[in-house]
Amino acid sequence: MTKEVPLATVAAIQAASARLQGVALHTPTNKNQNLSERFQCNIFLKREDLQIVRSYKIRGAYNLISSWDSEALKKGVVCASAGNHAQGVAYSCNKLKIKGAIFMPNTTPNQKVTQVKMFGKSYVEVILTGDTFDDAYAESIKYCKAHDMLFVPPFDHIQIIEGQGTVGLEILEDVPEKIDYLFMAIGGGGLAAGVGSYFAALSPTTKIIGVEPEGAPSMKAALEAGKVITLDSIDKFVDGAAVKRVGELNFAICQQVLGDVVLVPEGKVCSTIIQLYNEEAIVVEPAGALSIAALDYYQEQIKGKNVVCVVSGSNNDLGRTEEIKERSLFYEGLKHYFIITFPQRAGALRQFLDEVLGPNDDITHFQYTKKNSKEDGPALVGVELKHKEDYETLMERMRHHNFKYTEVNKDRNLFNFLI
Repeated sequence: MTKEVPLATVAAIQAASARLQGVALHTPTNKNQNLSERFQCNIFLKREDLQIVRSYKIRGAYNLISSWDSEALKKGVVCASAGNHAQGVAYSCNKLKIKGAIFMPNTTPNQKVTQVKMFGKSYVEVILTGDTFDDAYAESIKYCKAHDMLFVPPFDHIQIIEGQGTVGLEILEDVPEKIDYLFMAIGGGGLAAGVGSYFAALSPTTKIIGVEPEGAPSMKAALEAGKVITLDSIDKFVDGAAVKRVGELNFAICQQVLGDVVLVPEGKVCSTIIQLYNEEAIVVEPAGALSIAALDYYQEQIKGKNVVCVVSGSNNDLGRTEEIKERSLFYEGLKHYFIITFPQRAGALRQFLDEVLGPNDDITHFQYTKKNSKEDGPALVGVELKHKEDYETLMERMRHHNFKYTEVNKDRNLFNFLI
């Protein structure tokens, strides 16, 4: 058990709110009718996707940077980030008219690099280095020390936590009803620690539910171990919440304020992104969908209750659209890849189309090369189904007509190699 530390105070979070006036937006917390009807409760969405830099990260970054002495700030600030934190720091540098060096991995999508430059304008320099966040972080620390600049951590600092806590302050100002459940994404833990601290003082009966992507359960693992641990590997898809190690201070506070941590599969996150866009015209990044995706795991507990979900951000790259759609289809059981062995004779494919494929099944991928010296040959076939239940009947028809097949979806290594 980590030594208990003081929570972020109400006074400090209120001071952060005052400091953020004219910088960060007071984003709306509105009741969502569709979700409320679906889950038979009152669901409110805290729309941090509408924030000035499209995520809550501006709150913590500006709160910390603006608290530093103006003399110390003359040499500028440094941060390492692959996304939203970088944009918050860049905007802060522009607002305060100070120099910023922002380190990002070479693998960062161009959209995010462009956004950082747009928010920081002439005040920031973006330095692309290494292949991972850890590479960029290591270089940023070296640069910071060499140039005697101030480092802005992404989450593990009390003033970052206090800044993020202003999300909670606004929720309690805007929702007059007693809040029974509050769902929010967890990456490094700054948002959960800050909002959790504020609710612990002013709405202690609210159950705080942290939500992590299934492929990066760093807070869940830390809570189970009773200490912060570093995960060996993570799925980086939910990039705004995918960290190998949560902050030490964040963890110590989250131990005291979290009621539960829910893990959500990346495919379900994708389905939620699509659902929010189609039904609500809300565009969210993967981390921004986490809190809403988690509602299914609490659907019995939240019936008849007042529930708030923090929509944490909307910095989504359009280049990821196809991957989001595909991951959603896999999760919903609607898209499957097979290696199917076809006899090398005329009519074999026609038989497959006429006698195996169902009337609503669609071939989305077909890769085959005829080899004259062999009696049969494998083809990589992608099939999209209209209904999840059609899968078993498709399998039955393949077996009935003696088509040999390998289910690629069920072999992760094979899937990653071929698809």
